[in-house]
Amino acid sequence: MPGVRYEVVDRVAWLTIDHPDARNALSAAVRAGLWAGVRRFVDDGSAAVLVLTGAGERAFCAGGDLKEMAAERLEVPPPDFLPQFGRNIDVPKPTIAAVNGVAYAGGFLLAQQCDLVVAAEHARFAVTEVKVGRGAPWAAPLSWLVPPRVAMEILLTGDPVDAPRALQVGLVNDVVPAAGLRARVQELASRIAANAPLSVRAAKRTAYLSASHPRDEAYARAEEIWAPVYASSDAQEGPAAFRDRRTPVWKGA
Repeated sequence: MPGVRYEVVDRVAWLTIDHPDARNALSAAVRAGLWAGVRRFVDDGSAAVLVLTGAGERAFCAGGDLKEMAAERLEVPPPDFLPQFGRNIDVPKPTIAAVNGVAYAGGFLLAQQCDLVVAAEHARFAVTEVKVGRGAPWAAPLSWLVPPRVAMEILLTGDPVDAPRALQVGLVNDVVPAAGLRARVQELASRIAANAPLSVRAAKRTAYLSASHPRDEAYARAEEIWAPVYASSDAQEGPAAFRDRRTPVWKGA
């Protein structure tokens, strides 16, 4: 996977954009590597959680490779330009963005699509498209993630939002010193990976229901999502392990 590294540490898959000299910009090679890495994670039985991050300390991802885009005279990006979790690729397992620097434009997109976001103290977020005459249709869910007026400010100004402000408005879950980012995210991912896998996947699907369904429909869909979980062997294993004072052995079935 050119420009991208994939490694699994204690059931946590780390997918790292490894193009730091270009601030981890989204060149064609990096985009292809991201697609390959995400598909690998989806099919990887040894990995329960995906962490997406960037190499180096400057950038998580600075967005599209503008030189490459200018050379190719890119107009409307194709639907498969980037993997967008839940839009053009189904990723049923949890995802976390470990934002180690700037997350601009396409980098903002990648962080936005993850289920959780942990940022280094020096991280910054921006949808910069208005500053370069490009478009951000992928930002449609932003007003579901943060208050609508905050989303409007981010989209209309193109100005960066620093990590403390991102935490304040709910764009990120946690802000930590840069030196502790990997350890904090690994610990968070490991806690998720230790839980019952069917329940985790159902919980992820449930959390997104209110974004696309009225309340009554969301309840009905949630009942359908959780029915197989209740009927699984893991649903019996959890209470039995609690009774026996032991660690549950999940089968994912």
